Amino acid sequence: MGRGLRWRNLIQDNLPTGRYKNPTSTLLIRHPMPDNLVLVDTQGPVRLLTLNRPAQLNSFTMALHGELLAALEAAAQDAAVRAVVVTGAGRGFCAGQDLADPTMVSADGGPPDVGAVIERVYRPLALRVRSMPVPVIAAVNGVAAGAGANFALGCDMVVAARGASFIQAFSKIGLIPDCGGTWLLPRLVGRAQALGLAMTGNKLPAEDAARMGMIWQCVDDAALMETAMALAAKLAAMPAKALAETRRAFDEAMGLDYAGALALEARVQRELGHGRDFAEGVMAFFAKRPPNFTDR
Repeated sequence: MGRGLRWRNLIQDNLPTGRYKNPTSTLLIRHPMPDNLVLVDTQGPVRLLTLNRPAQLNSFTMALHGELLAALEAAAQDAAVRAVVVTGAGRGFCAGQDLADPTMVSADGGPPDVGAVIERVYRPLALRVRSMPVPVIAAVNGVAAGAGANFALGCDMVVAARGASFIQAFSKIGLIPDCGGTWLLPRLVGRAQALGLAMTGNKLPAEDAARMGMIWQCVDDAALMETAMALAAKLAAMPAKALAETRRAFDEAMGLDYAGALALEARVQRELGHGRDFAEGVMAFFAKRPPNFTDR
């Protein structure tokens, strides 16, 4: 039996029931597709994006990638949006790559070029989140596994429900962490913890993730969305450009020495010091009134 046929049979033999056909092969993928894979809601200056494949724990497909990237781009272009919250429908945040997606089978039915998948969809998604002009909060409502975990960790702040968990599942299928995981994990928790999580693939409860500094906050399940939306509203009232520049400066400073970081700070402060938000913040401080920040 050829390698391509073995791979195709391996995937097909482990599919749930339903019907979806891969146009590049005879593989049948069996689960229904919802109309909207990303639900978009706007609450004042906060844009809420909900991954909407609950039956599949919101695992990534090519179609979901497309809708999520488009929703993030729309939020970035909308001047009225000053913060973004991403969460998942149902009992999971995102279970990573859906291995039954047509993306994961090559045109001849063999194993996919996983590197090409990374370049085509995961790299643009990770870079879009990291370059948003407004803060992005991940509200992790359940399991966040594989690329789903690292997508969450790539957001500016992570608020997780107590019943949520993070799993670096890559080693279980012979891969390394992706969606920025090799860069994010060591910087968040240190090399020893990062290697342990990546090599074992152990489930990390949200409480432990908060305790080790991997995420911002762990809250009771029932309080998750209220907490995340309140945090987003707070950030939305703050100077968006300064917050985005803070993210960029932190990321850039990780590759600099101390003197380089000081030079970076001077350069960014020079730019922000000429902005409207700095002037507004100073005037509001002396007038003892709340500031009205408008830069973005």
